[in-house]
Amino acid sequence: MLYTDSKKYIIFLGGDYLMHFKKFRVEKFRSIMDSSWIDCDNVTNIVGVNEAGKSNLLLALWKFRPANGGDINLLKDLPRSLYSDMKDNCQSVAFIKTYFELDENDPLLTTLIELTNATAEELKSIYIERYYDQQYSYNFPNEKHIISLNSSDLKELILSNNNNIKAMTPSQITETKYKNTITTILDNILLELDSTPKIDIAFLTKLLEETKTDVKAITKSIIQPIFTQIIDELEKNLELLNKPSLKSDEVWKAIINSVPHFVYYSNYGNLDSEIYLPHVIENLKRTDISGAAAAKARTLKVLFDFIKLNPEKILELGLDSPLEPNGTLIQNPSEEQIKTYAAQKAERTVLLNSASSKLTTEFKNWWKQGNYIFDLRADGKFFKIWVSDEKRPDKVELESRSTGLQWFLSFYLIFLVETKENLQNSILLLDEAGLSLHPLAQKDLIVFFNSLATRNQIIYTTHSPFLVDTNNIDNVKIAYIDENGYTVASNNLRANTDPKHDTSVYAVHAALGLSVSDILLQGCTPVIVKGPSDQYYLNAIKTYLISIGRLSPKREIIFIPSGGVKGIKPISSIISSIDAELPFVIIDSDKSGKDFSHKLKCELYNGSFDKIIEMSDIIDKPAAEIEDLIPSEYLKTPINKLFKDIDDFDFWDEFDKSKELLPQVENFAKKNNICLPAGFKVKIAIFVKQRITKMPQYAESMADTWSRLFEKINV
Repeated sequence: MLYTDSKKYIIFLGGDYLMHFKKFRVEKFRSIMDSSWIDCDNVTNIVGVNEAGKSNLLLALWKFRPANGGDINLLKDLPRSLYSDMKDNCQSVAFIKTYFELDENDPLLTTLIELTNATAEELKSIYIERYYDQQYSYNFPNEKHIISLNSSDLKELILSNNNNIKAMTPSQITETKYKNTITTILDNILLELDSTPKIDIAFLTKLLEETKTDVKAITKSIIQPIFTQIIDELEKNLELLNKPSLKSDEVWKAIINSVPHFVYYSNYGNLDSEIYLPHVIENLKRTDISGAAAAKARTLKVLFDFIKLNPEKILELGLDSPLEPNGTLIQNPSEEQIKTYAAQKAERTVLLNSASSKLTTEFKNWWKQGNYIFDLRADGKFFKIWVSDEKRPDKVELESRSTGLQWFLSFYLIFLVETKENLQNSILLLDEAGLSLHPLAQKDLIVFFNSLATRNQIIYTTHSPFLVDTNNIDNVKIAYIDENGYTVASNNLRANTDPKHDTSVYAVHAALGLSVSDILLQGCTPVIVKGPSDQYYLNAIKTYLISIGRLSPKREIIFIPSGGVKGIKPISSIISSIDAELPFVIIDSDKSGKDFSHKLKCELYNGSFDKIIEMSDIIDKPAAEIEDLIPSEYLKTPINKLFKDIDDFDFWDEFDKSKELLPQVENFAKKNNICLPAGFKVKIAIFVKQRITKMPQYAESMADTWSRLFEKINV
């Protein structure tokens, strides 16, 4: 069943957002054939070169549930190469697919439980997709829709009762007849169950019909209650198999009313300080403009919505004389006309002063990096925005201030007005965010995004290394062009293996310290680690130690993944060539790690053994790996997911804390014929990284060990 949007809005008050946007996938949209699944966190950064298709990823998301605008346009949105084939039959094509997850305190979860009688576990994850015909469809991925049941459980019940009946000694001939009839029926059922390991609806329905027909004459027998118990169990199993779908119109209305709106903004929409009203009026009425002109027209519309005046009225009130009904100026207005017009201009001044005050106050509460005062004025056919602040009290035009301030003000107006000031339930999509800002201000913007993300998830694109958050590198995704010319996105920063086109991740490399200029600029302490999982763990540990006062870095500590032990030496050589200082290396103490550590000490690190830190130096385990630094409480959930298909899961019963973790995981998988997925260590690391700061109580047991490790680095 397909569903449409709803015009209702649910306003969530206070606290963090409850309906969390988990991941999305774009298909057959503009330059994208299939983006692949992109994981999303509070702040998600998509990095890529110009023309990689980053904007199209955000535009598809915006059109999933736009706060305003975002109309689906087949001519622009269908891939050009497929347009002729798809334009007349694309209604059933889902161009955007999404997953949301509900917090246990979300009122929507309570509503869904009431509507469906399902469990919270079944309902907490929601999959929604949207089609080119603007319809939606959805499902609950965790829904326990049972197609068949194991016959063994039912067989055990019937066998037990059958044996009990056979052991009875009826005193009457009729009871003996009942006993023989029932045991014959049950023997036949057991034979059928022996040859049917899985029972489905058809089999169970047939079984019930035959059984009830054969025993309808048995009414007052002392054996009947036992047989009734079996009948009840059969009906209960049939009811379980016939469980109705969790979908309904009421369920969909509850969901779509709670799904966050998406607010899209690009720097093409930046406001100018001097706005020529006749052009504004003309552009706001046009439907044939696109690109930068459309973006600017959208921002202007938002501005006039904010001050609650339409541009025609501002233009009329800004003229020196009132107008005739046909629109021409009155050359010799009467006293009454002058008086009326003066009152209108006074009202316009009051309205503009009020809007100026509101904008100044609300912008100050939102952006705390400056104390700006805005003054909105209409002068003839022009509308102007003047700005002053504490350091520069003289009013100057917005255009004469920084392009960074123009970007922030324009973005804020879009954000405020298009969400109808319901800021809590919106996801922000920022295309090439803050490119006009100074590099240091771009780094401040990351801090601002993290602050704003306590209420609103943010997804932003960039190609600037200064807008890559190195402390949360797991939130960074890449966008690149594949060999067929289509946009692809990936959670794996090394997904693009084509050396000729592997430029999408350059900004990430620069931000991580692989760029000479970036290392010199930051004055950081680079530490080479084997892979991204090491990077995730160590960044989380660093953040935790700083938060409890056990670590005060003398310089920013940056962990640089080398892509394996073989990558350590070349990266070390690049970094050491800057100031002749060899970087620290943290390496596992498994066989490959020890072998490579020995090789480094004999060659590049000869005489600098203190710069190589083996895990066995920190943890009393001969083959210690990075995972052995982590308390098992953090690891249980992600490891349990690896073995979710094992019925009698007993890994933690067998787990020996005195031994290395990963070999035990791998041996357990081998014993149970489980093929561990590629990249499973990275997924575990991402999960743990997100939990260390949220669940610090388990970290206390390792604080001393972690501190010893960082004491070796922080010198």
